[in-house]
Order: sequence, then C-alpha cells, then structure tokens
Amino acid sequence: MNWYCDIAKGHPWHEPYHDTEYGFPVAGESALLERLALEINQAGLSWLTVLKKREAFHAAFEGFEVDRVAAYGEAGRARLLANAGIIRNRLKVDAVIHNAKCIQAMRDSHGGFHAWLQAHHPLRKEDWVKLFKRTFRFTGGEITGEFLMSTGYLPGTHSPDCRIYGEIASLEPPWMRAPAGFWD
Repeated sequence: MNWYCDIAKGHPWHEPYHDTEYGFPVAGESALLERLALEINQAGLSWLTVLKKREAFHAAFEGFEVDRVAAYGEAGRARLLANAGIIRNRLKVDAVIHNAKCIQAMRDSHGGFHAWLQAHHPLRKEDWVKLFKRTFRFTGGEITGEFLMSTGYLPGTHSPDCRIYGEIASLEPPWMRAPAGFWD
C-alpha cells in the first residue's frame, strides 16, 4: 500500500501537513469547514496545489468562520471567483457556501458540526458517503473519505510504523474508538 507518509517525508508542503494535521482529531467548526472546503477544492487537482493555495483560501473565506461564509451572497461569490489565489470554480465556491449553511443548521439539530459527526460515528465509509451526499454539496466518495480520514473519523491516514501514528493514537481519534472489529 502507498501511504501518504512515504510521499510526505522530506517534502516542504506535504510533510508539515502530514506531521501536524493529517489524521489528527478536529473539533472546531471553522477548522472542520476549512478541511471540508479544501477537500472539495482538491477534486480533480493535486493535494499539493491545494496546500500551496491554503493561505489564500483562508484569507478569501475569512478564516472559514461559518456565519461569514454562510452569509455570502452574489457579491461574495463574485469576489471569490475573481480571486486568482484560490481555485476559481463556481460549483466548488457555491458548495462551500451551501455547506456553511448546512453547518449552521447543525447547531440547532445537533449542537454543531463536530457533534453531528460524533452523533453518526462510527460508520463505514460507504455509509458516511451516503450521509454526506444527503447533507452537503460536492461530497462524493473521495472527498468524503479524505475529509473523514483527515479529521480522524476513518482509519488509513498513517502506516502503523509511521512516527506520527503513535502521536495520533495517543489522542484517541474517533476511528480508534469504534467497537473492536468494526473496521475488519
């Protein structure tokens, strides 16, 4: 199996993400929206492209503060689509705005996005994909799977012999709290 661990080692963009974020549990609403937005924007492109544009995304989407992003109207869309620092794809921009609105609704239904994720955990990838497709826009199998792996809800981010694996395990990400045999 090819692990991201092998690709990331020594790489100026991949290694910092691998060592400090990929697979680590994420709870903050803005951080979760950012990760979902980055995964959506990676579709059809390389993860390296997204990592290089990450700062520009963060600035353009105002720190991925959910209420701000959810409030974007036509002027906000136009501003984003004119920003050469990000990936200017109308479907992806519209999905991030729509998904921010979905996250707002989760505050009432579940107490927030993190609580919504916790309420549905554990699920197998195919069940998560169905749930995400019913809930969000632009969330197919790869996007959903990578989002959930990167935030600690699905296994597979690091090889067991990776130096970061133990660090993540000590944080007990959600996938590690699934019942014994669940992932078999």
